[in-house]
Amino acid sequence: MTEQNKPVALITGASRGLGAALALELAPSHHVVAVARTIGALEELDDRIKSAGGQATLAPMDITTPEAMAQLCRSIFDRWGTIALWAHTAIHAAPLTPADHVDAKDWQKSLATNTIAMGHLIPYVAPLLGRQGKALFFDDATAPGAKFCASYGATKSAQIAMARSWAAETINTGPRVHLLAPRPMPTALRARFYPGENRATLTPCAEEARRLLAEIA
Repeated sequence: MTEQNKPVALITGASRGLGAALALELAPSHHVVAVARTIGALEELDDRIKSAGGQATLAPMDITTPEAMAQLCRSIFDRWGTIALWAHTAIHAAPLTPADHVDAKDWQKSLATNTIAMGHLIPYVAPLLGRQGKALFFDDATAPGAKFCASYGATKSAQIAMARSWAAETINTGPRVHLLAPRPMPTALRARFYPGENRATLTPCAEEARRLLAEIA
């Protein structure tokens, strides 16, 4: 399959962790559009994709900026018309703190990244997915109500609630919206929540990316 004929996979939050692993797993069969704020990490991902024989389009953007996301989606439409898959892994994990000590800036950043961005991402990306595309969201069952996770837990729960509504609304029409439950992985986010954990017992991101994609095949 030539690069021009490959379906397009949009990964928001592609610079590291599960997002990067999904991008690498999809690269042999898809043209990957990788979105993240960290340019250096995106370039490293691009090098790895090219080394594996794939190609990617890098989009160093902030998902909380509606104008940037609108421009990106318009560019995707103009170049490819549609996308086959959208995997949303972008997240902000505020520092652990008691609920009565939540920092105002961290709270606003958590809201903007984990919740408010959904209000423009879904409307912008949905037309690109059409009826047959797949949208992937990733639940975190340990976060809601966990001690010291007020900012992350509340905003992540709101994100998943919105995704569940979209999944219910499109069950007969498409796109196909999947809510997946990753196993614990040795990511930077998990290290923040579980310092000192034996990371050797966790599932590698690459292995988990393969398993999750197999679930929706």
